[in-house]
Amino acid sequence: MKTVLKLEETALFILGIFLFNRLNFEWWWFLALILAPDLSMIGYAFGNKVGVFLYNIFHHKGIALLIHALGYYFSIEIVQLAGIILFSHSAMDRIFGYGLKFEKGFKYTHLGEIGK
Repeated sequence: MKTVLKLEETALFILGIFLFNRLNFEWWWFLALILAPDLSMIGYAFGNKVGVFLYNIFHHKGIALLIHALGYYFSIEIVQLAGIILFSHSAMDRIFGYGLKFEKGFKYTHLGEIGK
């Protein structure tokens, strides 16, 4: 089952690349921003509760899709870009087994414990 989930997330990551390609940004923007959502881990400096909240907000695909949809509806490409980066980053993280976090600790995710 893990293989199927990884393949699904790979397909979603490719979808993110496809959507990015439809915008008027140079490719280096995608490469430069793809790891930006991980800055949300700074929240863990203020404890697990804050860390989990910020991490999960920046790694939630539904929020990413909402941001992209708002950018599309209002024809604001930078907002569309933000949504695509959040979406693509979340898919990439899940390919590697990093899911949404639980307050128990950083290594406890909805995909299972990291490192097992």
